[in-house]
Amino acid sequence: MESKRQQKMASLLQQELAAVLQRDLPHLFGGGLAPGISTVKVTPDLGQARVYLSLLLGGDAEARLELIRENAKAIRQALGKRIRQTVRVVPELIFFHDDSAAYAAHMDQVLSTLDIPPAPQEEPDDTADPLRRPRLFKGE
Repeated sequence: MESKRQQKMASLLQQELAAVLQRDLPHLFGGGLAPGISTVKVTPDLGQARVYLSLLLGGDAEARLELIRENAKAIRQALGKRIRQTVRVVPELIFFHDDSAAYAAHMDQVLSTLDIPPAPQEEPDDTADPLRRPRLFKGE
């Protein structure tokens, strides 16, 4: 369970990292699309941040993730320039590939190929009157 402090920091990091990757360091991606940041999780001491990136568009996901990991120091430095008035210490950034969108697309494809027969039609019950009180005893 994350504390309010962790949630605030994670939200701030998510917004500012997106801005850093899209505006400050677009040259890292060779003119391609900057990755989306799906989630940021911060440790209780605010010393580390796990950043989950959505790398669906723009080519090989593993190569792009490795490029981001190699440039983590430059990304952290650019992030520090943006949030230096807000936080005391810029957390260490650890990047991970978030493949939940690809998994959801795969599961959607699998479910669409299933042949599920429709449920049988039930006959309406004429004795079920919604305004009628349910019987609790035999004599009622």
